[in-house]
Amino acid sequence: MITRQGLQPRNSLMALPPVYDFDGSLRDSISWGADGLPIAHARRAVRALLARAGHPPHTQTSQDAQLVVSELVTNAMRHAPGPGGLELELTVGAEQLRIRVRDSSRREPRQQPRDTTRPRGHGLHLVAMLCSDLHTTTSDAGKRVTALFPLKPV
Repeated sequence: MITRQGLQPRNSLMALPPVYDFDGSLRDSISWGADGLPIAHARRAVRALLARAGHPPHTQTSQDAQLVVSELVTNAMRHAPGPGGLELELTVGAEQLRIRVRDSSRREPRQQPRDTTRPRGHGLHLVAMLCSDLHTTTSDAGKRVTALFPLKPV
C-alpha cells in the first residue's frame, strides 16, 4: 500500500499535489509498505514539487534531483525491504531541497570503492557529488538518510 501525506491510498500519486505549509514551505511525502514503491512515483513527486517552485521538469536541476531521489529510494528498497518513506521539503526562499528517505534497516549506507568494471554500487557517489550534504540518522526503527540538494536560481 502506498500513501501520500498520511492520507488515503492513491492509485495515481499525481492526483495529490504537494502541500503548502502555513509558512509557505512546499512539502510532499510518500510512504510505502512491504511491496515497496515504484521508483517512477518517487521521481514524479520530486518533479511536481520542483515544478511548483519554478524548476520545470526539463531543467538540469529537476533531472538531477530526480536522480538523487531515485538512487536513495532504490537503495532503501533494495537493502531494507519493508516499510519506508520519502519526504521532500522546500522552504520559502530556499536554495536547497531537503530529501529524506527512511527505511527499516539500521545499517548506514556506504560508498563502495570506485570500480568502473562493477555494474552496481555507483549511486551514492553520484548522490554525494550532486548534494551539498548527505548524512544518516539511525533509530530503533531503522534509519533516515537526508540529502541536501542545492537549487540553481530560477
